[in-house]
Amino acid sequence: MARIPLDESMMESAVYGGAVLGGGGGGWIEEGLQIGRLALELGQPELRTIDEFADNDTLVTVSLVGAPGAKDKYLKPIHYSKALDMLAGLLGKPISAIHTNENGAGTTVNGWLQSVITGIPLVDFACNGRAHPTGTMGALNLTEVEDYVSHQTAIGGKGDNYLEFSISSSLGKAASMVRKASVEAGGLVAVARNPVTAAYAKQNGAPGAISQAIEVGRALLGAKGEAAIEAVVAKLGGRIVAAGEVTDFQIEMTGGFDVGTVQIDGFEMTFWNEYMTLEKDGERFATFPDLIMTLDAKTARPVVTAALEKGQQLAVIVVPKEKLLLSTTMRNKKLMLPVEDIIKKPVLNYLF
Repeated sequence: MARIPLDESMMESAVYGGAVLGGGGGGWIEEGLQIGRLALELGQPELRTIDEFADNDTLVTVSLVGAPGAKDKYLKPIHYSKALDMLAGLLGKPISAIHTNENGAGTTVNGWLQSVITGIPLVDFACNGRAHPTGTMGALNLTEVEDYVSHQTAIGGKGDNYLEFSISSSLGKAASMVRKASVEAGGLVAVARNPVTAAYAKQNGAPGAISQAIEVGRALLGAKGEAAIEAVVAKLGGRIVAAGEVTDFQIEMTGGFDVGTVQIDGFEMTFWNEYMTLEKDGERFATFPDLIMTLDAKTARPVVTAALEKGQQLAVIVVPKEKLLLSTTMRNKKLMLPVEDIIKKPVLNYLF
């Protein structure tokens, strides 16, 4: 058991390490730093290990849903905590602890602010140790639990786009409706969802995911340029696959997601918020949930898919899925099937 007080240095490491583990998604570095600093200004967030909780304690996921590149997105700290308050009222019972859905620049610090404001403990745990595009991929394989009722709340937007939304339904329906709500809110909503027992979370999620993000961030921030990139791949057991100029880049928003392709050094990558495939001359080098990530070749700053531009000089790193802390959802063929429909490339044959 351990309780770790979180400070400014750890917060910055969590955000930058989360950005790497985001694999092209997971939010923006600036937003993660902003929320992390606000949490530290308001109190002392504390990270607790999951073994501190009883098997039947109730854990709840807090997350962001939507497209990071949306121009009309609007979220404030009050949206984060209010979504959690709404879910607690919907459940009609106390919440034992909260945790993020995934690692990412914005998502690794999900829950820090809510924990400070509400006093609900924050767990060193994520539904998935890397970022992923769909709500069901971050739902701890609850799609396989017969008759499970998903309770979810979502808040976001401003002016005519502002909405507060709650739903109790099947997991797929609830995730789909929350995604639609994110579009109606301008592109992004703060969400609280999917209560489970601590025992179930341990079996299906990624204990230690936040600590891993902090360690990766320390490696990245502890060096400069190419040395920092080398330190990151050494920490994660990955490798640098390519480095060069972004020669082509295509992106469009589809159903609340950023979808597109990018070419670097003769390699082509597809993305669905997160990078999905990495290929060159017909040879597949990596396939989601392998971690594929781009970093500025000179500064080593992680570059998410929504921030790609032609002419950038980027390095491409790959970490095999076996080296990552992953949810059981990443081995669920049904949840991976939609990837092929979105990116128009084979995926399942490389995974199963």
